[in-house]
Amino acid sequence: MICGIILAAGESKRMGCPKQLLPFGNQTLIEVVLEHALQSRLDEVTVVLGSHRESIAEKLARYPVSMVFNSHYRNGMLSSVQCGFEAMAKDATAAIIILGDQPTIPKEVIDSIIDAYHGSGKGIVLPIYQNRRGHPVLIDCKYRNEVADLDPAVGLRALIHEHPEDVEEVAVELPAILKDIDYPEDYLEEFQKQENGTKRQKKEES
Repeated sequence: MICGIILAAGESKRMGCPKQLLPFGNQTLIEVVLEHALQSRLDEVTVVLGSHRESIAEKLARYPVSMVFNSHYRNGMLSSVQCGFEAMAKDATAAIIILGDQPTIPKEVIDSIIDAYHGSGKGIVLPIYQNRRGHPVLIDCKYRNEVADLDPAVGLRALIHEHPEDVEEVAVELPAILKDIDYPEDYLEEFQKQENGTKRQKKEES
């Protein structure tokens, strides 16, 4: 069983408002991320909530996902990863950590990471674009205890650096794996790209 853990607990301080609930097409940003995960070959999906949890949970109530609350969300992203690992089923084999502010990463990227995990036998799988590593990242559950003991100041990078022989890289032609939405200008850029893509599609269909 491979589980998706969507990190949506951040305070969005740099954005100035809950970025998870910003409009993105006909949905909110977090809904787009979630739907891509649900369309993939993940066996189950858990969303980790923290700041603004009630409003986000209300928006996601109609989706077939689990939601857990990270009471330590102010400690940073690693605390949400650890919360997600704790919430996973005991028989899970691996988790794919998905950032809640990367709405332009399609299900195909998630599926390619799953394929690489099954094909390589490696315990850590991540995408790369032009030799730069990005997200989402798969972590085998053999590292469950190690993840729980990681230093918040370093995060998942420490796990990857500690086990370089167990890392599989998946080359993708998608620069979006390197970008998340932190600032208003990031959001406006991605929103405009999405809007332009929708207009092109409607024009082609007409």
